[in-house]
Formats: sequence, structure tokens, C-alpha cells
Amino acid sequence: MGLFNVPQFIDIEDKIVGPLTAKQLGWMGAAGVILLVAWSILDLTAFIIAAILTSIIFGSLAFYRPNGQPLVYFIFSAISFAFRPKIYIWKRVADKSVLGFTPAQKTKAEKNAKIKTLAPKEVSERKIEDISHLLDSK
Repeated sequence: MGLFNVPQFIDIEDKIVGPLTAKQLGWMGAAGVILLVAWSILDLTAFIIAAILTSIIFGSLAFYRPNGQPLVYFIFSAISFAFRPKIYIWKRVADKSVLGFTPAQKTKAEKNAKIKTLAPKEVSERKIEDISHLLDSK
């Protein structure tokens, strides 16, 4: 039987130019194109403001990885979460024998459960002080 090399670190992107990956290089190239267009359209003060904002946005898209995933995926997940319905409707199991109760046993068990939950608990002030002292001492 032959030996085979198993590739490791397959989740790391290849470096294309220096320390930059292809995606990072693409984001920086897009920022460069936007800044070139802004340079030809805007005056100097407006260009500087636009350049700072563009550099921050595209720099974070290229290099910032929240929770180990690219920022684009993080933003997409946040937007889809914001617009997705957040209501889960529970669907009851149709087969009652799955629970192990016959209908008569089930109603008896429900009555017992209701009786147990309706009974008030008697708690004295002394018991509360004892519990408080016990918790404070440890």
C-alpha cells in the first residue's frame, strides 16, 4: 500500500502579491479605482474626506475578519438576519402514542401537573435569611 500526502491548511488563501491575497488585492484595486474617479470629480478637501472614508471601508472589507469570516459574509449574514422572519411556528406531532401515553393517561398526567404547579410554596423570612447567609459565607 502506498503512502499519500494529505494536504494541510487548505483553508488558507494563496498570497498573490506580497502579503496580499487575490481578494485583498481586488478590494484594494476597487478602492484605487474609486479614488481615481473621485480625484477627477471632487476638489481637494472633498477628495480627502472621500479618500479617508473609502480607505476605511475598503480596508476593512479587505483585512477585517470578524469571527474568522470575511466582512462581506458577515454583512450579508446581518442583512439576511434583519429581513428574515423571526417567528418559528411549532408543529405538534400528530401521533400521540409517540409520547408513551394513552389519551386517558395523558389527561390524568396533565391534571396532576396542573395541581402541582398551582400549589403555592410556603417560604418564611427565616428560611430566606438562612439561604442568604449560606450563600454569602461561601
